[in-house]
Amino acid sequence: MIISASRRTDLPAYYSQWLLNRLKAGYVVTRNPMNRSQVSRVSLSPETVDCIIFWTKDPMPMMDKLPEIDSMGYPYYFQFTLTPYGRDIERNLREKGEILRTFQQLSGLLGKEQIVWRYDPIILNDSLTIPYHLQHFEQLCCALSGYTDLCIISFVDLYSKLSRAIKSNVIREISTGEMFEIAEEFSQIAQRYGMELRSCSEKQDLSQFHILPAACIDKAKVEEVCGHPIAWKKDRNQRPGCGCIKSVDIGVYNTCRNGCIYCYANHSDASIVKNCKMHDSKSDILIGTISTEESKKEL
Repeated sequence: MIISASRRTDLPAYYSQWLLNRLKAGYVVTRNPMNRSQVSRVSLSPETVDCIIFWTKDPMPMMDKLPEIDSMGYPYYFQFTLTPYGRDIERNLREKGEILRTFQQLSGLLGKEQIVWRYDPIILNDSLTIPYHLQHFEQLCCALSGYTDLCIISFVDLYSKLSRAIKSNVIREISTGEMFEIAEEFSQIAQRYGMELRSCSEKQDLSQFHILPAACIDKAKVEEVCGHPIAWKKDRNQRPGCGCIKSVDIGVYNTCRNGCIYCYANHSDASIVKNCKMHDSKSDILIGTISTEESKKEL
């Protein structure tokens, strides 16, 4: 089994103690986000878990817990998002220079094979221009060269919940021509710094720029990290164009406090505040409680 921790929230940044407690307990309880009455008990025993994928914009709160996770025998790797945006876009993150140093420290601790860099999503507006992205992407490539071999990019998707940001011109649609221009330049920059560049769930074919589609939860990467072949299926629950293999996500929507205006996993600040008040690091579920009447399906 592959554990995704998590596409729905930043577990390493905000819930690392809960996560460590669940690994120690050997199981976690989750609710189906589309059917709250469906509750599952997911085994987290090292014998069951092939690999854990940690998704984060700032793993610093988790780093002191990694030696204990290592001692329990869990294979894992990080999907680490690092962009050049300020607090107008990613409202609650630490200063990016500090997060950059955290990336380098994490790579030094684990090795570059266990960190995938995400420059994601690419946003254009009056301030975030193509020259802006080219300059900052090269600066980040230079700083991260030797600390990772792989960068995954994507262009912002204009979900309906981004209507406020679109109306205020913080986010705008990116034309195919602009995508191709960025892809071509990014590819050349990445090659100069010894990085492979891939794209996440993009409708446009970028292979002419040597950018192949990514699988963020990737069979080859999982097998590299865990050291053995795995049984796998394609994940049919992700958006079109996603190449990921099937995993079990143990996060909860409307719980991430990073405050990114482009986030698809949060509906409102009020719901985040409400949910965070119901978090208990000792609970077997991330948010709230499970009543004794609720049956648990074993996964």
